Amino acid sequence: MRQVDFSEGSITKSIFQTAMPMLAAQMLNLLYNIVDRVYVGRIPEAGTAALGAIGLCFPIIVMIAAFTGLYGNGGSPLFAIARGKNEDKAAEVIMNLAFVLEVGTALILMIIVWVFARPILYLFGASDAAMSYALPYIRIYMLGTVFSMIATGMNPYINAQGFPLAGMASVTVGALANIILDPVFIFRFGWGVRGAAAATVISQCISAVFVLFFLTKRSRIRIRRMGFGEVRANKKKIFDITALGTASFVMQFTNSLVQICCNNVLGRCGGDVYISIMTIVSSVRQMLELPIHAISEGSSPVISFNYGAKKPDRVKKGILVMTLAGFIYALFIWLLIILKPAFFIRIFSSDRTILKQAIPTLHLYFFAFIFMTLQYAGQTTFKALNKRGKAVFFSIFRKVIIVVPLTFILPYLLGLGTDGVFMAEPVSNVIGGTACFITMILTVMPELRRMRETMI
Repeated sequence: MRQVDFSEGSITKSIFQTAMPMLAAQMLNLLYNIVDRVYVGRIPEAGTAALGAIGLCFPIIVMIAAFTGLYGNGGSPLFAIARGKNEDKAAEVIMNLAFVLEVGTALILMIIVWVFARPILYLFGASDAAMSYALPYIRIYMLGTVFSMIATGMNPYINAQGFPLAGMASVTVGALANIILDPVFIFRFGWGVRGAAAATVISQCISAVFVLFFLTKRSRIRIRRMGFGEVRANKKKIFDITALGTASFVMQFTNSLVQICCNNVLGRCGGDVYISIMTIVSSVRQMLELPIHAISEGSSPVISFNYGAKKPDRVKKGILVMTLAGFIYALFIWLLIILKPAFFIRIFSSDRTILKQAIPTLHLYFFAFIFMTLQYAGQTTFKALNKRGKAVFFSIFRKVIIVVPLTFILPYLLGLGTDGVFMAEPVSNVIGGTACFITMILTVMPELRRMRETMI
């Protein structure tokens, strides 16, 4: 497959050559869970209840994604920087350490969640009725944890080598399998939520096999066997991977924390129906946020590579292109949400009661969607340049310091009820996104200017 050269040519072209296949891959990857929700929401007589129950499993699924990103998004910028310095041996060690960490963590998570699934779901706000759907779904889903973390966690190392089409293909094969298997297992075999989980596990396995095949047989830098002694000898690199990946981990983990808090408050203020609405709103956000994420992730290896190669002008242009592209897209989506909210809700539910209550909720939740671009631009830049302290701080700042307290303050202290839960997100986008972006401009741009002056 054709390799993208990050060092020469148009920065805009390099970013979009990387971002577009990543966007397609991430949209297909989202189908793993989105398709489940679309079909589960249409199970006769039980769709709304089953959809809400799967929403209760979101925090666990997001936690798995958090650990996946800890090593995938933590190691891949370091991997790209090493490539930019022509240090392929160091890049190989980083990638193989990440692989060992992904597999080891996946096995631990699978065992813990399988054993303690019931009390965990009760802690997340599950009722006895919801438990009958949520428990079998998450236990089957967890059987695919190793496959999921390999497929998703090692994909950035394919993209960081300049093979975005291969990264897209690894997700495509699994997503297509999920689209085909979901209706067969859920409706044809009558397995309900169990069928949705089983289809996801099989699909993740197919994606993982593709990733392993490419990284062992086709890529320039490959996965190989790494002994325990070699792993121990590279403790410093493990620390660097996890330290930089902490930003991605915190962002995902705090998303899980926010989901737990939201479900608990909504369960008390509005009942199970509002947990179902939150499931729909969160699904719409995941779907519409993907292009911003793809643009950011497509920009990251380009920015990292040129930073390692000491090309500050290309780094600066990469940041500009990433920010403008994300802003234009976010503005377009914000207008669509204002004008056609029912279209997005009907993707997940045809229940008229849900539709009536979800439309104002969707408007409220997406009110400041444009400001999310600022958060992504600042966060991605800090991560790409190995500014892990700032990357971690702004992940914590937006979700833990702003969203979590507001999720309780707005509904209870200010008496806004369920509306207060959905208002917390736009408020955090404005405050957190603006603060992150301004800090990035004030700290990164002077560094790039100094780098340029030393090269003259």
